[in-house]
Amino acid sequence: MLNRARSLTDRARERIRAAREHDPHALPEGTVLLMEDGSRAVVEHVPDDRPGTPSQEQGAAAAASERPVDPGADAEDVHPAGSPHPDAPDVDSPGGVSGPPRAGGRAPLPGRDRSRGSLLAPEESREVVAEVPNALRITAAWSWRAIAVGAALYLVLVGAAYIAVVVVPVIVALLLAALLQPGAALLHRNGWPRALAAAVMLVIGLGVVAGIITLVVEQFAAGYDDLAGQVGEGLDQIQRFVVDNLPVSQSQLNDAIDSAVTSAQDAIVNNRDTLTAGALTTAATLGEVLTGFALTLFTLFFFLLDGRDIWLWIVGLSPVNSAAYIDEAARRAWRTLISYVRATVVVAAFDAVFIGIGLTLLGTPLVVPLAALVFLGAFIPIIGSFLAGSVAVLVTLVAVGPVKALIALGIIVLIMQLEGHVLQPLLLGRAVSVHPLAVVLAIAAGLLVAGIFGALIAVPVIACGNVAGTYLSRRHQGPRPPEPDTRRHRAAVTASARCDVQRGCPGG
Repeated sequence: MLNRARSLTDRARERIRAAREHDPHALPEGTVLLMEDGSRAVVEHVPDDRPGTPSQEQGAAAAASERPVDPGADAEDVHPAGSPHPDAPDVDSPGGVSGPPRAGGRAPLPGRDRSRGSLLAPEESREVVAEVPNALRITAAWSWRAIAVGAALYLVLVGAAYIAVVVVPVIVALLLAALLQPGAALLHRNGWPRALAAAVMLVIGLGVVAGIITLVVEQFAAGYDDLAGQVGEGLDQIQRFVVDNLPVSQSQLNDAIDSAVTSAQDAIVNNRDTLTAGALTTAATLGEVLTGFALTLFTLFFFLLDGRDIWLWIVGLSPVNSAAYIDEAARRAWRTLISYVRATVVVAAFDAVFIGIGLTLLGTPLVVPLAALVFLGAFIPIIGSFLAGSVAVLVTLVAVGPVKALIALGIIVLIMQLEGHVLQPLLLGRAVSVHPLAVVLAIAAGLLVAGIFGALIAVPVIACGNVAGTYLSRRHQGPRPPEPDTRRHRAAVTASARCDVQRGCPGG
């Protein structure tokens, strides 16, 4: 009985050792040794003197397997599964047979059949998106969205260019409404009917513009003869300066002038058809200008009369949850536009008045037309004032001489410095906080896209977009703005739709 218990204990220990040392992919019994001469030898085991090493444990297992076997014990008890003995079955092979699996046969382990597949593919089938790096996915998502937005903006610009006769008057009317709307609102608060207030402000605006144009035309017509005489004298002075100070004789200079005049006459004769076509194009453009002027007046009147109602109708088309934020962003952009237009008008008037005074003191002809040109040029920041001042300097050069032209240049530079460092920060403040680099780039882009008109509206577009975009990006940092009252417009739309369905409305 004691021997039987000892035998069972030894077999249990042997199973524990076999399970610990089990390697399903081990070589057959023995170890392959590579000798110094390049030959190989197979031995039963490699002895190791260190205690507790695998070689000693394998030796103990082999010795235990050679002990006398109890006749009553089972074969599995004699050679447990996974033991190093060649008669012991494998623990994870079907039928207890080891070796490589057959092609297409059952896998030795649960899971993937390693007899098939590719080294480049994962062991388990996964979606392709999961294999793309996260940075590449984010970049691709931003890229195609940017391309979609750019394509949409391009289509909008193409459509606006196609109907420019309508778009340009609407934008001009919007700029003029920003200038005249505060006056109309003031009259309405003092008890004037809204339509009358809008009409009065429209007439005032027309009167100012007509008065400026009339004054410029009259002054130009009155000073044209003087200008022609002064220009002739200035050209004579320039010719004498060239002859006296440069190695050029009077005859050579006269020949050069005669050659230039002859070339100009020949160019006019040779391009008669082009000039005729240009005249017809100018006539068509004049018709478009008159049409645009009438449309501008019409649109401006209704902007002054029903501007808020028109905007509330547009806001009513947006989602309900976004209407309040869109309305507040538009309100801030509109206040920015009003501040920009007011400040630009004041700055333009400042430039025109003081440059006109300086030109008058210097004796420059056509002071009023030049001052009007400076006033209009000031609506294009940085570049417009510089170009208008350059024209004034050139007129002064050919009319009264180079010395006074240099003085005029100094006056214009001084006034532009006062404008940029005193007036604009004082009048605009933080309402139009746009970096000068952004202003120059916006004007350049506007010139490329829409010419002079694009340069005129580039800065207000950038300023309003900056204010609205900043608010929308930080809209959750403050309290929710009040909801716009669009119920009246929705009720009108609902009533008209109900009338269409029922076919029974009065007057329908």
